[in-house]
Amino acid sequence: MTAEGCEGVSGGEGVLAARVLDALVREDYAGLRGFVDRDRRLLRLAGRPVRLLDARPGFLADLIVDPGQGLRLDEVFAAVRALADPRDDVAAFERECESALATLRLHEQERPAVLRRLGRVPEELRRGPGPFYETLAAFTDHPVHPTGRSRAGLSRADLNRYAPEFGPVFPLRWATVPRCEATLAGVRPDWWPDGPDGRTMFPVHPLTAPFLKELPGVTVDAEPFLQVVPTLSMRTVVAGPFTHLKMPLPTSTLGLRNRRTIVPGTLPDGALTERILRRVVAHEPDLPLLLADEQTYGHAGSPLLGYLVRRFPEQTARAHVVPVAALLAEAPEGGCVIERWDVPSLFGAYLDALLTLNVALFRYGIALEAHQQNVSLVLSGGTDGDGAGGLLRLLVKDYDGTLIDPVRLRERLGPGDGDRDGDRDGADPGGLIDRRMTTRDPEALARVFVTITLHLCAAAPAFGLAERGLLPLRTGLAMVRDRLDAALGPQDAFLRARTLDAARLPGKAMVTAGTLVDKARTGAADINKHYGPLGPNYLRDGTCC
Repeated sequence: MTAEGCEGVSGGEGVLAARVLDALVREDYAGLRGFVDRDRRLLRLAGRPVRLLDARPGFLADLIVDPGQGLRLDEVFAAVRALADPRDDVAAFERECESALATLRLHEQERPAVLRRLGRVPEELRRGPGPFYETLAAFTDHPVHPTGRSRAGLSRADLNRYAPEFGPVFPLRWATVPRCEATLAGVRPDWWPDGPDGRTMFPVHPLTAPFLKELPGVTVDAEPFLQVVPTLSMRTVVAGPFTHLKMPLPTSTLGLRNRRTIVPGTLPDGALTERILRRVVAHEPDLPLLLADEQTYGHAGSPLLGYLVRRFPEQTARAHVVPVAALLAEAPEGGCVIERWDVPSLFGAYLDALLTLNVALFRYGIALEAHQQNVSLVLSGGTDGDGAGGLLRLLVKDYDGTLIDPVRLRERLGPGDGDRDGDRDGADPGGLIDRRMTTRDPEALARVFVTITLHLCAAAPAFGLAERGLLPLRTGLAMVRDRLDAALGPQDAFLRARTLDAARLPGKAMVTAGTLVDKARTGAADINKHYGPLGPNYLRDGTCC
């Protein structure tokens, strides 16, 4: 196994261009599938034909662009321009692709030095919810979105100073806000600075500070305070041994419409969803689930002025806390991170926990939008090949994208028993501000389960392990199928029909909704839950079993 198989680098412009075109064909952007020849081997683009390959089994698509034919981004751009509706934001799409390529080249240049530095981090500092595995994960590609490395509007200097892949340490800025204009919840850490009379202090990312000058009544202090290190999300930073801070950032990721600011209503919604999950855990104490505490937050009405204090449970103190996104990242010692453990054993234990947990939540009418960045393996043992490293649990954070059926939830939980502090309304989904977080449609819940839990968190690692020669694809997909089959009981016929027994599976149209076409025309209430054409069910393909 060579280190080059684990770093997650796309391999240059040709592979990036192929991934971008793959996404556009998969999403059938502007009817692009109609340009595939009947023999299913050529895509007739403006200017040139593009070879296609059968994907057997296919992850989200039946056909993929042959990455070895020297495709260039400008050829993809020409095809998009020829097909696009005049209202489509083609210019933004091109900027996003070019930004992703520039970041890719920066990663290729800087990664060896970062890995050498991380290789000197002692074992005890690699444990806990710190930045070690987050930094490694930042060098990997998103499993579905082809331009996941792009951060719109940020320069190379910005990335070097503040991006997680470089592991920088920098001081936060702080803003004073009139207390009467601030909404505050929870208990802030002891180190939090005091504001002057009648005012309160908000942490501010250095990249955001210049944008606050126009907000009335807000003053950004000249003196920075509190050294922090970025996590994989970049707008969230490590602020203490068990504490992260999430703040708005003036950029976009996974689509230029996907801004990294903080809509004020998402903070109480996330806190409420956490309380709901804690009620479920009280009913299901054997679930392999740890929850980050997200009850402390503040906002002052602007998407550029808010914060979330995230506290981690004590069970993470001496454990390896490995985001799913880091499992296939290159380790400083060579090979992939997952190779520090026994690969089949760890992957099997992870799938057991992942699928048991999410099937159980589905019974309560809950579908977590907990993707590879927001789910971490908490491994209480060592890394000396002892299977799954001891007890494995999953740590989940960032709850404001969850989808909930309030009627099913109330039917399962009953009237308020087990609610925090005995407050019957403290964990009622009726209190959610964003009504897009609730649904009575089981199909909507199933689509989140499939696209997040099954595609991103279960199948994508299986395909990635196979690509790196760490686990045969037949074995990996059979493990996913068998663990899901074991988690589904007689009461789960609907979810079984939408997963194991489905002829085709839903997938998201992330590039279309995130950058090219606005919500007014896609009809998507939420660009992160906009779905494209159905794709193959890789769990029914004969190669998996």
